Amino acid sequence: MTTVHTFDGPTGARIRQDDDERWWFVVDPILIACAVFITALGILLVYSATRGPVSAVQPADTSFLERQVFFAVVGLGCAFGAAMVDVRRLRSFTALGYVGLVGLLAGVLLIGVDINGAQAWYSVGGFTFQPSEPGKIIMIISLAAVLATPSIPLGRLLITLGLAAIPVGLILLQPDMGTVLVYAVVVAAMIMLSEIRGRVIVLLAIVALTVIVGAFQSDVLAEFQQDRLTVFLLSESEIDALDNPNLERVAYNAEQSQIAIGNGGLGGQGLFQGTQTGSDLVPFQETDWIFSVAGEELGFRGAGLLLGVYALLLFRMWRIALLATDRYDRLIVVGVMAMFLFQIFQSTGMAMGMMPVTGIPLPMVSYGGSSMITSLVALGLVLGVHRRRYDFTERT
Repeated sequence: MTTVHTFDGPTGARIRQDDDERWWFVVDPILIACAVFITALGILLVYSATRGPVSAVQPADTSFLERQVFFAVVGLGCAFGAAMVDVRRLRSFTALGYVGLVGLLAGVLLIGVDINGAQAWYSVGGFTFQPSEPGKIIMIISLAAVLATPSIPLGRLLITLGLAAIPVGLILLQPDMGTVLVYAVVVAAMIMLSEIRGRVIVLLAIVALTVIVGAFQSDVLAEFQQDRLTVFLLSESEIDALDNPNLERVAYNAEQSQIAIGNGGLGGQGLFQGTQTGSDLVPFQETDWIFSVAGEELGFRGAGLLLGVYALLLFRMWRIALLATDRYDRLIVVGVMAMFLFQIFQSTGMAMGMMPVTGIPLPMVSYGGSSMITSLVALGLVLGVHRRRYDFTERT
């Protein structure tokens, strides 16, 4: 047996591992099974949402299915690579990755393509690439490197906020409020679970609340952005009274999603059998509103199962964070968990009319290569943290 020292000092728990057991066999099978199940179910839901009307003379459209399978395969390969990467090498490229992210976010404002009102994508060879998606991982790694210290003085906290502010500001210019919210939640979670003092967290919360209120009372947010963020708070009569065409359009999208979920009932209408889904009445049902497809075709039981597997996935991430033997590793898992938790809560809540209407993909379910690969790579990093608990050398 070999004693493995922890990385936070002599007071942490020690792990003993057989000498003949290699680290690449140290995995979390439950987390992997959850990720594979969600990805496979997501592929089926994307196919159902995009196959179109099928008849003897009109076969099903499989183009979205083929692309989503391709994205999943690439994402799984990248996740395997992320799980294998050495943490010291990862930290050494943090500055380069951050500079590259800022460059890509600035470049997309100049040469990017506009999709659904946001200039947030590069278009290359028929494929689109959204740099703010992998940017979430780069942001998590960058903040973990800054916050992984025994104490957080004011100067280091200001550096952290500054590092977060630059990408967030560039994403606001696209504009993409949904992604900004994800970044904000990730930054807040990582700061709160670092070694920062409680009174500083309270002060930051007051400042953040002041900024949010000020943004709604100023011209920082465009009218259509405010409509999307507040529509879920208004009743149908209140929306009609405002006589706002954009607000009515956003409300219509949310209403169609709720109708689809209501159609599903307890057991669902059956995979590929959804009337709302098959009629393409829910806008962007393969991306932002994909949960409406699950609700209609799989019903309460099927959609509940999906959420249950997500909950198990999040629990395994939380467990890995608790058992992590290094502050840097722990903060990476915290950041990834916050990213997943908020995206799941926001995307499903939006589809059910309980959250603002924002373009946030459901991890590993919504159609799109940037989101799929980013989610799987993030899980690969979490698996890397898990297996590093069994490193056979002490890291200083």
